[in-house]
Amino acid sequence: MPYTTEEGGRLNNFAKEPVVYQAEDPTGVEKRNYVVLGIVAAALVGGLVFVAFSVSSVS
Repeated sequence: MPYTTEEGGRLNNFAKEPVVYQAEDPTGVEKRNYVVLGIVAAALVGGLVFVAFSVSSVS
């Protein structure tokens, strides 16, 4: 553990720093999966809105 001693003799404990790495670009398969998941999410939200309007008492 990395300790430092401050004035007055107090010890200060610092957290271990995480390893930093460069993010990689998504592959073609990952991009396709993102598009498919976006379409499924949009269809789900659209379906929920349709059901909400169809069961409401708004004429």
